[in-house]
Amino acid sequence: MNVVVVESPAKAKTINKYLGGDYQVFASYGHVRDLPAKDGSVDPDTDFAMKWTVDPKAQKRLNEIAAAAKDADKLILATDPDREGEAISWHVLEVLRKKGALKRAEIERVVFNAITKQAVLDAMSHPRQIDDSLVDAYLARRALDYLVGFTLSPVLWRKLPGARSAGRVQSVALKLVCDREAEIEAFRSQEYWSIVAKLAAPGGEAFDARLTAVAGDKLEKLSIGTGDEAEAIRADLDGASFSVTSVESKPAKRNPFPPFTTSTLQQEASRKLGFSSARTMQTAQKLYEGVALDGETQGLITYMRTDGVQIAPEAISATRDVISGRYGERYLPNAPRVYKSKAKNAQEAHEAIRPTELSRLPEHVRNVLEPDMARLYELIWTRTVASQMASAEIERTTAEIAAQGTRSYGLRATGSVIRFDGFLKLYQEGRDDAADDDEARRLPPLAASDVPHKQAIEANQHFTEPPPRYTEASLIKRMEELGIGRPSTYTATLQVLRDRDYVVIDKKRLVPEDKGRLVTAFLESFFQRYVQYDFTAALEERLDRISAGDIDWKTVLREFWQEFSGVVEGISDLRVAQVLDALNDILQEHLFPPKEGGNGEVARACPSCEDGQLSLKIGKFGAFIGCSNYPECRYTRQIGASEDDAPAVGDDGVRELGNDPDTGLMVTARAGRFGPFVQLGEQQGKEKPKRSSIPKDFDAAAIDLETALKLLSLPREVGADPESGEMIVAGIGRYGPFVNRGRTYANLETTADVFTVGLNRAVTLLAEKQNKGPGRGRGAAPLKTLGAHPELGDIVLKDGRYGHYVTNGKVNATIPRGTDPLGVDLEQAAALISAKAASGGGKKRTRKRAS
Repeated sequence: MNVVVVESPAKAKTINKYLGGDYQVFASYGHVRDLPAKDGSVDPDTDFAMKWTVDPKAQKRLNEIAAAAKDADKLILATDPDREGEAISWHVLEVLRKKGALKRAEIERVVFNAITKQAVLDAMSHPRQIDDSLVDAYLARRALDYLVGFTLSPVLWRKLPGARSAGRVQSVALKLVCDREAEIEAFRSQEYWSIVAKLAAPGGEAFDARLTAVAGDKLEKLSIGTGDEAEAIRADLDGASFSVTSVESKPAKRNPFPPFTTSTLQQEASRKLGFSSARTMQTAQKLYEGVALDGETQGLITYMRTDGVQIAPEAISATRDVISGRYGERYLPNAPRVYKSKAKNAQEAHEAIRPTELSRLPEHVRNVLEPDMARLYELIWTRTVASQMASAEIERTTAEIAAQGTRSYGLRATGSVIRFDGFLKLYQEGRDDAADDDEARRLPPLAASDVPHKQAIEANQHFTEPPPRYTEASLIKRMEELGIGRPSTYTATLQVLRDRDYVVIDKKRLVPEDKGRLVTAFLESFFQRYVQYDFTAALEERLDRISAGDIDWKTVLREFWQEFSGVVEGISDLRVAQVLDALNDILQEHLFPPKEGGNGEVARACPSCEDGQLSLKIGKFGAFIGCSNYPECRYTRQIGASEDDAPAVGDDGVRELGNDPDTGLMVTARAGRFGPFVQLGEQQGKEKPKRSSIPKDFDAAAIDLETALKLLSLPREVGADPESGEMIVAGIGRYGPFVNRGRTYANLETTADVFTVGLNRAVTLLAEKQNKGPGRGRGAAPLKTLGAHPELGDIVLKDGRYGHYVTNGKVNATIPRGTDPLGVDLEQAAALISAKAASGGGKKRTRKRAS
């Protein structure tokens, strides 16, 4: 018997079918060990000794693997084909050795680039040993992340109260977002004008020509800066004569894009499908692990974490067959296109992401795939096929036109014609931001000495615009360009920034929160080297060299730690006041924006006492702006608020928001044992004032009078039920926003819905809730029947009191946050239930009857 270890339970079942009865396949469910989140897990004083602990959830699975391995002829480690997969194999092997489970088994390492029968059997026939260099690179990366996080975060907590934590890669990613925001704030818009002549060719076809020169002087973008200048030119051109001085046409080619890497897939899925990076990778994982086709589970794409752009020769041949068969020989280049990876480390340069079978067209599998899977598969298929198609042939034409009024003018008309669409027939890469595209315009036939007819002259006003905020796609692209992070880290890095409330996503753009900007400013002031882009990229390159076997991993750690620990020691005596002074300087444009109509200087003077200076301060509700003359001057305002909107904050951290117009009582925001809340008035004797908790998705530091009064008005009467006459109310409870009628409660999607939900919607939600049943563990009706599992029995999806979950009637397992409940399939549900059972949780309670 041979024992095989993979990561995914769905993959384990499929591979066991491929390999047959001589193999027993186990799933590790990802990582089985990690560094405990406490001091001393990595000890620089003992040559960076690392103390690993086994995940309690993995203990049972490891015991099962160990029991099987004791009698096995071979232990085949087949975790994913990337650095993380290599690390998981190493961890499993280390645990089994400590258990004494490997007395006779031969150890092999194989990687499956695709989950198809042929790919699996081919991989099994080409085993290797665990790559020690890749493991060393993993150990170095993990130790660095730990040392930075567990050394830097406590410094943040002490010197910048309210900050969450800092990490090696995410701090640099956050700096990118914050630097872009600072660019936007510092940007000063500038007016400029463009002049466009609406002309007609001798044949009558209309076209546009832009003004490029006046009296022989070439115009730049901002050359015409006022409306008066523009109008003078427009009026002169309106009476001018026009003639074509030259026409030049040049052929050009556009080559196709290479197949997808991890980062380019995330970027294009964001642009074309609107997917977040996490959604893209979750969907790609499902495509990689496969679906049932013709009675057998088939992986649809190759491994989705890769830097490589090359694809296997047999895949190129299959792609060329598809091109010639579907589009004709004209679309097939004479020789296959060969793309070279930009990855500096060949060990990680796997195949690009491509379909496992190019002949499996998107329309062939659309009906058996979830919508997200179908859309992503089609994107991967079209990109792969387009990458081997012929170049597009374009003819670009430029016509120079002279105009004579009281002055001489030069104008230029440009356009292009696609003579042969080539790969553009199938695929065109998306863009993060709009750009002017000459290919959208086509010029009519023109020749030198032609006299075009003037139809109109337009003078158009413009204003320069700041650089756009990053999207997830453009941030990943920028990180890749700078060499920050690696394919497997991008999604996790972005998720950490959101989870720590350092950034929010607004209209698909990443906006730094004040908390994130303060952390970045702190690191720039006192740990500047460690958030520099080139330093982080250089460290990533050294990690790549470790994985290539060029340098020793502990040498890299020693060099890093010697300097880093010295910097940390150097700021140990730093006072919070010094930190705030540094942040005042680096964030002055944001903290003290210039007054409108002023001289452009930052506004540091206190508007209340006039001789004090505004400064950043830290309080119970987080950071705020206060006066240096405190306590004599109690002026405060929120970060980003104007001087005219500055609620007061008292000595005890109570923030006055204003008076309730109905009662005249003061409304305040406060911090309590169970979190922030708003209060109406003060306690009078034994009578307690009305209070309302501030929901978690509200910014307590930014709460205003209007929002506080809404919270204090809850629960809100929505209206009487049309059938029963019972009053329906909306409120916020322990488990979030809800509507209620009698003993029936139904959840609302967002806190904001509490204030806006109408009677019709409330009645519908309550009716749906009643139809589902009473809730989790008490007979709730299934939302979806997932099917019968051979070991776990019938599995269904339900909506319970704490959210969506799957159950087999014995064990309930919650659907992970961020996962689409309706997208969960039988295999995923079985994996969740098995993991829950292995941890000893999720068992349904039964009531004992009295005898």
